[in-house]
Formats: sequence, C-alpha cells, structure tokens
Amino acid sequence: MKLTDTPNINTDLFQPPTAEQVFATQPSNHAPRILLIYGSLRERSFSRLAVEEAARLLSAMGAETRTFNPRGLPLADAEDASHPKVQELRELAQWAEGMVWCSPERHGAMTGIMKTQIDWIPLSMGAVRPTQGKTLAVMQVCGGSQSFNVVNQLRVLGRWMRMVTIPNQSSVPKAYMEFDDKDRMKPSPYYDRIVDVMEELVKFTLLVRDRSDYLTDRYSERKESAEELSKRVNQRSI
Repeated sequence: MKLTDTPNINTDLFQPPTAEQVFATQPSNHAPRILLIYGSLRERSFSRLAVEEAARLLSAMGAETRTFNPRGLPLADAEDASHPKVQELRELAQWAEGMVWCSPERHGAMTGIMKTQIDWIPLSMGAVRPTQGKTLAVMQVCGGSQSFNVVNQLRVLGRWMRMVTIPNQSSVPKAYMEFDDKDRMKPSPYYDRIVDVMEELVKFTLLVRDRSDYLTDRYSERKESAEELSKRVNQRSI
C-alpha cells in the first residue's frame, strides 16, 4: 500500500475496507434479538399498541422479541444506576441486536418517558458499548395529522448512540382511529408500513449483527488506542 497524498495518515493503523473483511464472519444461527421500547404510560397507550403489533410481526419473521415496560423507571440521574428498572433496561439493551423505538408526539416532540429510557442507556458500560453497531427502527404515533417530528428526533438519538438506523420508518396519524376495540391495529396502509419497517429491520439486523465490530472499527480510535498504549509502555517507573 502506497500513500503518497495522505501525509497525515499513520500507515500502520490505516486499514482500507475490503469485501473479504466485511463478510469474513460466519453468520449466526440464532433468532435476531430485538428490543422494543415505547413512550407512554397511559392505560391505553397507542405507542405500546403499535409496538405490540410490531412484536407480533417480528416474531412471525423469526425474531426473538422483548418489550420494556417503562412504568417505574426514574428520571435519568434521579436515582442511582443500580435501580432495578435501570438495570433491567440496560441488560435488555446489551441483549438486543436491534431495537424498535416508538413514541407519541407531544408538543411537537417525543415524550419525556421516551427520552428518559434512551438517556438511561449509556454509550459505554465498561468496555462494552451497548448500542454501537446495532440496528434501529423508529416509529411514532400521532393524536392528529401525520407528523415526522418524533422519528426525525429519534434518528438523531440513534446516530448519537452509534446505531445503524434503517431507512424506512412509520408514522401513524390519528392513532386512536387505527386500533379496534380489541386493541388490534386495523388493516390500512399504516399497518402495511409497519410490516415494511419490521421486514427491513430484520434484514438489516441479519446483515449487520455478525460484523458490527468490524463495521464500527475506526481509524481515529485505533490511533488513540495506540497512542495510549505507547504512553503506558514508555512511562518511567516511579
């Protein structure tokens, strides 16, 4: 490898991606593990009902699903991280290979309980980054006309959490009209869109999960790690 126009590059740490490296890992055989999170504590929560529909679809597609119930979760930093609900959420985040986030829109934004759940998931837990390289599907339910404020905000958070947020998304307007008296979603283009989103999530999860470490490996972090190692090895004994 000859780097003639990149004098700032550390050639020992520069690793051009190759198809062979991307697909070197053998695919896993277990069911894709998907965590679903919703953003309302109402008794008849439409974000929860939408998530339940999504979970049924994911199960039908061969995925293993778990849904986190946010009731009892304290505000971020209001309690210690040893709080049982915080521990439950963090363990689920580590277990998952992909996630579904669904929130109602309130005052043009996601709800506080939705943000609280995401805030309790740290960027790193020791040497483990519980969300990095995992897939994410974003959804929202609206009380009125269709909006995309929440899904856009969730995309920003997903990117900040270093997740692979899939292109498709779901926004259900007038959600109170989209569920029957048995709390099942009625047939509609909005239901079909949720099918599309879950199908895409499973595909991306199967594609990404076995190679997320390689896909998220960064030159800048390799360089930083090498510099830290050099300082540690070369420091004088006291």
